[in-house]
Amino acid sequence: MLESCKTAQERWGGVHDLIDRWLEGRQDLVVQFCSIKSLDELQDHPAPMVKKIQSLCEILVDYISAGHFEIYSQLISEAEAFDDQKGLTLYDKIYPYIEQNTQSILDFNDKYLNDEQFRANRELLESDLSALGEALASRFNWEDQLIAQLHGTHSHLA
Repeated sequence: MLESCKTAQERWGGVHDLIDRWLEGRQDLVVQFCSIKSLDELQDHPAPMVKKIQSLCEILVDYISAGHFEIYSQLISEAEAFDDQKGLTLYDKIYPYIEQNTQSILDFNDKYLNDEQFRANRELLESDLSALGEALASRFNWEDQLIAQLHGTHSHLA
């Protein structure tokens, strides 16, 4: 997953500052996710693990929010400015999946946001982290498609 983030950043990095910062945020998210190496840590040192999960939740919400409130609208505006019907059609196809994906990621956040919720859902953490990893991989794929079509195809004209 980290490698695909680097590839996306190399591919579109430098093209637009907003997208660059967002891709850097994505990389930070993946690094934080990957830092949760073993749930054995939870047994041996629960406090640091709780902090890691809560930090992950903060980064998740920041990343998701930037996508919905900054990036996607920027991409749509650019596609409209260049009358990119193929890109707008792709957006209409992919965005409903991103919305569903957003809800599943926010559900994770809600389950582990604070100490009380963490303790209540501790037994589900391993499966929830696995599902979160799959959700993030899917999301990154969809977002990369949108960036490639809605920005990459005419960024040289922008």
